[in-house]
Amino acid sequence: MGTLVTILRDNWEWRGKIWNLAKFEIKKQSRGAVLGWIWFFIRPLMYIFCFWFAIDIGLRASHVSPDDAPYILWLSAGIIPWFFMNKMLGSGIDVMHRFSYLVNKIKFPLSAISNFYTLANMFIQIMIQAILVVVYFACGQPFDLYLLQVPLLLVLMYVFWFLFSVLMSPLCAMSKDVKNLMGTLSTPFFWLSGVLFNVKDVPVDFVQTILYFNPITFFVTGFRDALYDKVWIWEDPLLIGGFAIVFILTLVAALYVYRRTCKEVADVL
Repeated sequence: MGTLVTILRDNWEWRGKIWNLAKFEIKKQSRGAVLGWIWFFIRPLMYIFCFWFAIDIGLRASHVSPDDAPYILWLSAGIIPWFFMNKMLGSGIDVMHRFSYLVNKIKFPLSAISNFYTLANMFIQIMIQAILVVVYFACGQPFDLYLLQVPLLLVLMYVFWFLFSVLMSPLCAMSKDVKNLMGTLSTPFFWLSGVLFNVKDVPVDFVQTILYFNPITFFVTGFRDALYDKVWIWEDPLLIGGFAIVFILTLVAALYVYRRTCKEVADVL
């Protein structure tokens, strides 16, 4: 609990710097490009179009009945959150190397580095969600109470992946093997987490249960429940229970690793 209090206090005391660094990080990612912030939308649109064309038009494997909303809404609801999670699985776990000057020169709290980088990418994710809103209403979907789950999922996604960065970034600073491992797992995470298929349709029960303990699966399924299937995420106890267990384990592991490594990372870098 002492470590958790320290993290909360550090992030509160440095909140102004965290906010400014998050804004600077967004500007830095678009700096030097003529189109600027438009690139935040172009890449997701290209990904969505390519997967939609390949699966729905080319392979005709969407399995959408005439009464359902178009497949592109189902696809967009899952793949747009993936852009944020993929970023956190990549550069989000290597923030200590990326911002080593904050550790060595400014003595910035390690958890605050993870925080402003997660916050910057969450801002970008919220902007990209505008694409999802356009697709949603273009498909003729109504404004209903199920949409209230979207901001809740965004908050949960921000908190969880912030904790994940707090857990993994010190380990990445101390060993490149951790970064290489996560880089190797990035592709399996995409193909095996339900981004391109419905986890609820997996015919093998124990495989479906294992997937429910994957946080990527939770967020992908949650957004589709809110935007496409029109169900409440808590209607699936296994999905909620699996994520709750993983969340608690990630929190405990993050606090333990942070307490053991926070004074050693600067020496390693």
